[in-house]
Amino acid sequence: MARRALAAVWSFVKGGATGTVLGMTFADRCASVVTVDGSSMYPTLDAQQGERALVEKRCLYRYELSRGDVVVFRSPRNHRELLVKRLIALPGDWIQVPENQEIRQIPQGHCWVEGDNAGVSMDSRFYGPVPLGLMQGRVTHVVWPPHRIGRVDRKMPEGRIMPL
Repeated sequence: MARRALAAVWSFVKGGATGTVLGMTFADRCASVVTVDGSSMYPTLDAQQGERALVEKRCLYRYELSRGDVVVFRSPRNHRELLVKRLIALPGDWIQVPENQEIRQIPQGHCWVEGDNAGVSMDSRFYGPVPLGLMQGRVTHVVWPPHRIGRVDRKMPEGRIMPL
C-alpha cells in the first residue's frame, strides 16, 4: 500500500516538474504575458485598465523587429525592470529628435524606442539608443481585460526617420 502511494506521489512530482520545465521553456523561447505599468504607452496600452499584453519572442532569433513595433526590453538603467515602448528606428537609421531638432544616426546593434505618450515617457530621448541585446520580444496582442482584447497595431510617427 505504501509503495502504491509513493508511486502515485512520484508520478505527480514527475508530471509537475515536466510541466514546469515545458512552461518555462515556452515562456522563455516562444511567448509570455507582461503586465502594462505606467502611462507612457497610452492610448495603445492602458495601465489604468490593468492590461496584460502577449509578447512574442520568436522575432528575437534573427532580430526580426520592424519600425513601429511595440517592444518589451530590459531597461538600460535597471536591468531588472522591463519596459514597453514603440520601436522608432533601427541600426543605421537617421532620426530626428523633436524636442531639440537634433538628427542622430542609430549605431549598429542599437535601436531607438519611444512611448506613444511622449509627455510622460522616459525613453531613448532620455537614455539614448537601446542595445538590441536588451530586447525581450514584440507585443502582438492585448489579452486582458476582456473588453480590450485585440491586436496591437504597428504604427510610426510621421517624418521621424530621415531618408538616406
